[in-house]
Amino acid sequence: MRAYGQIWGRRLSLWTLLIATLTAGATGTASASEAGAQSAGQAEPSGEVGRQIAVVIDDFGNNMKGTAQMLDLPIKLTAAVMPFLPSTKRDAEAAFQKGHDVIVHMPMEPVKGRPNWLGPNAILTSLSDEEIRKRVEMAISDVPHAVGMNNHMGSKATADERVMRIVLQVCKEKGLFFLDSRTSYKSVIPKVAAEVGIPLLRNNVFLDDVYTTRHVSKQLQVVREHLGKHESCVTIGHVGPSGLITSGALREAIPQLERDARFVKLTQLLPPDPPLPANK
Repeated sequence: MRAYGQIWGRRLSLWTLLIATLTAGATGTASASEAGAQSAGQAEPSGEVGRQIAVVIDDFGNNMKGTAQMLDLPIKLTAAVMPFLPSTKRDAEAAFQKGHDVIVHMPMEPVKGRPNWLGPNAILTSLSDEEIRKRVEMAISDVPHAVGMNNHMGSKATADERVMRIVLQVCKEKGLFFLDSRTSYKSVIPKVAAEVGIPLLRNNVFLDDVYTTRHVSKQLQVVREHLGKHESCVTIGHVGPSGLITSGALREAIPQLERDARFVKLTQLLPPDPPLPANK
């Protein structure tokens, strides 16, 4: 009798839902999904539930200020770890153990800047094809758990089609996606990525290009404004000189931002199927 009663109860619920659906279609006052949610006693989700924020933190790998504070934020984020540095492996492992995405933060040649800002084995436009490939492969091998790559600096290298075609081809061969940090408006990465057929994401907002709490807070408002017009936002901050400022501002802003969207890792923004090369 109990099993029969359960089956009948389920049938009755289905009939109730069907009647509600037909009524909604006749009156135009409620959708079938709304009727189903109401019959299950669930609140209607807000319009922002589908929006997503991916926080990327650059410059892990060199014992930089704010490392522990960033990794301890109560959100999922993406740790961009520079290769060949003293804490490269430790920072990548710590991020992975906390459930964050890890990507290679590949040093690349800027138009202006000091060479020592780049780090070891940087990608330079003067290098041969073979040397660029070798350095990218070494970098990927040096960062444990890496699932993607973005550029550290690189305003000159990311504007060079020859250089970026080699970088992106190696990433594709290794199963990595690429995040264009957009350090230059002349970036050729979108064009070359389409030709190579590699998953590509792009930075939307730099949080801490100026090292002040006021500026970071202003940029977090820019993130909110971006989400008002788009389904997702990729935003980049840093450990190092701004590490404690940015981590503190983020921690304070998380409750408000979670009312606008949910925090995700970069891999959660990737398309479900890998792109085909543009000439296919």
